[in-house]
Amino acid sequence: MKTKITQKLINSLPTEPNAYRVHDTVQPGLFIRVLPSGHKSYMVTWGRNKNATLGRVGVMTLDQARTEAARHLADAHEHGEPLAITQGRRGATLPSLRDFIDDTYMPWFETHHRGHEKTRHTLDNNFEAVMAQRLDSISGRDLEQIRTGWMQAGNQPSTVNRKMGSISGVFSRAVEWEFIAAHPLAKLKQLKVDSVGKVRYLDADETKHLREALDARQDEARAERETANKWREDRGNEQMKSLLLPFTDHLKPMVLVSLNTGMRRGEIFDLKWSAVNFHTKTITVSGATTKTSDTRHIPMNKETFSVLEDWKKQAGKSQYVFPSKTGGRLEDVKSAWLKLLQRAKIESFRWHDMRHDFASRLVMAGVPLNTVRDLLGHADIKMTLRYAHLAPGTKAAAVDLL
Repeated sequence: MKTKITQKLINSLPTEPNAYRVHDTVQPGLFIRVLPSGHKSYMVTWGRNKNATLGRVGVMTLDQARTEAARHLADAHEHGEPLAITQGRRGATLPSLRDFIDDTYMPWFETHHRGHEKTRHTLDNNFEAVMAQRLDSISGRDLEQIRTGWMQAGNQPSTVNRKMGSISGVFSRAVEWEFIAAHPLAKLKQLKVDSVGKVRYLDADETKHLREALDARQDEARAERETANKWREDRGNEQMKSLLLPFTDHLKPMVLVSLNTGMRRGEIFDLKWSAVNFHTKTITVSGATTKTSDTRHIPMNKETFSVLEDWKKQAGKSQYVFPSKTGGRLEDVKSAWLKLLQRAKIESFRWHDMRHDFASRLVMAGVPLNTVRDLLGHADIKMTLRYAHLAPGTKAAAVDLL
């Protein structure tokens, strides 16, 4: 769009899903770029694909932007390039990596991506060495040195790649939004990672011990409650609610549902009773809560159906299947989970590994990988192929053909 840029126009420029430009008819070459985050910058162009950022709207005035644009164009006419570029002053008004992340990237990222807290944490805690540098001054060598430091500190290749993926996304947007011309990680290859790796699932003894630990934990809680109520009764005090119920708290039903559905922890936390259909015996995991943004329907087996049916009778009136103490969304189960594993004497088993356990048991039972993929909600069959080696007799039958 071309128009006379005024302060009134600047204040009225809307935020749109895609970046756009407004070119000034008063000063040729000057334009304002508006990003999806709402970030507005004065920029100048002096040739095809030749642009430079002059400054942020609100930091630089419109008159200053017109003066700078005129200077850039005069230099370009006389020297072929603005002196701000040829004399190494290119991007003098470009933001630092820290400012770009805080003012431009994260506002956009938070709007378009779930789980932005993890990305923010990764960026804030791993790239301090380059945060103060201007965007265009950060090189691939700078980032390679940071990566090398992580590896020397004992980070696994998959962890290193994940961290680098976070900063790579920042620079990808900086290139797309024309803050910088080239991506500093363009020539830096990812570390090689075992795409299959070791799948952690419970063996028969561990499964037995985990279930026994769940029962023992409940028996202990019931005994303690009965002892406490007896003490209160002897003194004429009001008794606490009896725990002679199918479940003493949320942990056992949560674990059993996880083992039988393969749902992610966040999906379990987000699960609402409206998504549990006892008539069709299915759980609907909404796309709004899934990693892939795709809705999927998980059939309830007998144990899942029975567990949720019993739990619903005692869970209270919250919309969440496993609510917090205040009735809202549950945020953490780490402490109870770690104590349970300690009681069961199970090592190196994360909550997420129950998802692997679910998939592994399905594959070992002969369920086709594509069905397992649908149940897990994998966007790509490659994610499911890590369980292929567990299929009974598949490789043995293949080599027997020789």
